[in-house]
Amino acid sequence: MKMIVKPNSDEFAPYATMYNDLLPDDGLVLKHLKDNFEEIRSLVAALPEARLTYRYAEGKWTIKEILVHVIDDERIYAYRTLRFARNDNTELPGFEQDEYTDYSRANERDLENILCEYEAVRRSTIAMFNGFDDEAFTRAGIASGNIMSVRAAAYHIAGHERHHFNLIKSSYL
Repeated sequence: MKMIVKPNSDEFAPYATMYNDLLPDDGLVLKHLKDNFEEIRSLVAALPEARLTYRYAEGKWTIKEILVHVIDDERIYAYRTLRFARNDNTELPGFEQDEYTDYSRANERDLENILCEYEAVRRSTIAMFNGFDDEAFTRAGIASGNIMSVRAAAYHIAGHERHHFNLIKSSYL
């Protein structure tokens, strides 16, 4: 897998610092993406359905909703990444994660179906990043009103997932 240098703080929105800080500065973000998926799959596959649809507080997402949210977020960031890697300077809009979650119907889906989609998206994301040349990683664009480099997107995807994985372990189990 390709080595991708961790982005500088001027390559991503300030809020994304919390995600970047969850990852080591080892250039192995694609390996972390692969390992993160395996770790989260192992964790949730062993859980009973009641735990997968449990809310630890009113208005909080279930584990199934979190998984589909991570998939949605990854797809959106991968799309942004492709546009920026190809030097598309069009400013891209944000998305409303709560509305996406409301319409996902994640709790009505079978866990195996969710994990199958998750794995397909993850494989596609890793393949996309592996296909970029070194120059592409420093290209950047504007999404949701914030700058984001291609390499910052890789770290966002992995750190965002790690954030939710940590949340599942601390609040749902």
